Amino acid sequence: MTHFAHTTKTMRCLTAILLATAVITLHITVAVGDDIINGKKASKNSLQYMVSVQVNKIHECGGFLISPKYVLTAAHCESKEMTVVLGDHDISPWKNLDRYNVVRKFIPKTFKDVKTGNDIMLLKISREAVLGRNVKTVKIPDEHQRITHKTQCLVAGWGSTKQRKEVNELLALNVSTVGIHDCKEAWEKYKENITKLPPNIICAGGYKQNGGVCLGDSGGPLVCNSMAVGIVSFNIKGCKYPDVPNIYTDISKHVRWIKAMMKKKDY
Repeated sequence: MTHFAHTTKTMRCLTAILLATAVITLHITVAVGDDIINGKKASKNSLQYMVSVQVNKIHECGGFLISPKYVLTAAHCESKEMTVVLGDHDISPWKNLDRYNVVRKFIPKTFKDVKTGNDIMLLKISREAVLGRNVKTVKIPDEHQRITHKTQCLVAGWGSTKQRKEVNELLALNVSTVGIHDCKEAWEKYKENITKLPPNIICAGGYKQNGGVCLGDSGGPLVCNSMAVGIVSFNIKGCKYPDVPNIYTDISKHVRWIKAMMKKKDY
């Protein structure tokens, strides 16, 4: 994050500094992850498993709580200094948020970038979250569970949208899953961006639908039948809807790895 080292006594310079800071913050917000397009504000006391993954106390990615000490998010959200915020739909920076340090990060050795797949990261937080009215965990599938196409699901996140440059309140959207054959066929037109889709993915939203994810909030969950089955990974830059399905990491393909990482002891 860029810091401004100089101050002046004039209001004109102060205004310029504030505007420059806003531009830099917007650039960081849209450079990483995926946001909700055409979503609505999540109702109070819902989606209590949602997590804001932050760098320097600025929202970078979404995530979700799967146990009192572990959060799942996307591997491409990895950064040196990370904290997570739990239990609040409104993550406005002036609020007294419930913040946790990240003490360990686990990423599959097979992850290289979003185009090759395995875009998943497990975060261990500094203390156990107190589960209750505002904070809850969400179930994940076992390794044999599969989601069929045309399943109605939900995706949620924070960040900029086409309508608003900054969104501090959690947005949610209903989406349908898309069969892998239709998904690959729709993505064929974008061979200059990606030659083939990675394995172990779920496709949902965007394609022949009026909304989905875009730039700003990767790592959030795709929740189907009250279970987090996918992790927001990527979409076409520009977020044209309806166009191609959004791509999610299939959690069921990584359950064995998740359980193994959660058993690791701290040294």
